[in-house]
Amino acid sequence: MSGTGFCSGPEARGWGGQAEPGQGTRPDLLTTDERTELRQLRKENAELRRANEILKSASVCFAKELDQPRTRPTR
Repeated sequence: MSGTGFCSGPEARGWGGQAEPGQGTRPDLLTTDERTELRQLRKENAELRRANEILKSASVCFAKELDQPRTRPTR
């Protein structure tokens, strides 16, 4: 730190770099809101993938059932 009361050199660069991502001043880093949205979208994506796998399994099961010959019950 210089005698003028202002940060200079590595101290100023380190402090400024820490504040930038949350403020969105650096285009290569995500803001806090963007990180939150990304986390939510990833969670939703995982849930949709699981649901899709369940539906695929169910469709295979139903297709096998439809392929079986039907017999009439005897009275």
